[in-house]
Amino acid sequence: MAIGVSALSLTSIYTQISATESKTHIRKRVRPPIFISTNPSHVNPCDLRALFTSSNFSCHRFPNLDPDGRVEPIDIDKLHIALSHSCVVVSVFCKPQFSTGDGPKDEMTSSKSRFAPGELFERAIPVTESNGQLVGFGRAVSDCGLTASIYDVVVIPSLQGVGIGRMIVQRIIRMLTSRGIFDIAALCSAKQRLFFKACGFGDDILGSTSMMYTRTASSRNGDQMVKRAGRLLLLAPSSREPFSSSLEDGSH
Repeated sequence: MAIGVSALSLTSIYTQISATESKTHIRKRVRPPIFISTNPSHVNPCDLRALFTSSNFSCHRFPNLDPDGRVEPIDIDKLHIALSHSCVVVSVFCKPQFSTGDGPKDEMTSSKSRFAPGELFERAIPVTESNGQLVGFGRAVSDCGLTASIYDVVVIPSLQGVGIGRMIVQRIIRMLTSRGIFDIAALCSAKQRLFFKACGFGDDILGSTSMMYTRTASSRNGDQMVKRAGRLLLLAPSSREPFSSSLEDGSH
């Protein structure tokens, strides 16, 4: 007995086969060859500022923004001072041809790629801080005895999602714990919480949280007093009561 197969049935079967093949050939992005350094002298403050700018990242808690939502470039002198006072500095470099995301995007493409002899030789040269571009960074500040905090973990946008950020955090933690420092905190935004959680961080069991110091500026804006919270200007109603110090009211 002959079995008839309609064109619609063939189309449905073909679609199912294609979907199955696509699931079995899930492409995975490949991390390019990189060089990880813990030598602070390998970080050029100008290159680091360029990395921050390309990632729209600011070291300030309350950065100034332009009309397009871009953060202002950090002061190069202050950045140099911050680097010199960091107890751990981790930097990541890769070849410039990979920093723009133009390299192989997945294992399948990488395995099928064919390179010219000159290009193959260039790719065989190990990555160093001298022939590579700064594409990742992170640092830690510590009292060098008891506690430490991790700051400014950033990866160039074109190479995010391939594990470089986690490698930076792991290297920082390894260096701190090797010095006997295990009380390690990470100052992060709500967007960064999932990343640091994946790196082994969690909520403080003591329930502590960050508090920003505020100071009152000497100027006034009409009947309002100008206050600063980090780099953020806050307008607060002028006080109607005489100022009393913490010693006078008994608080500590």
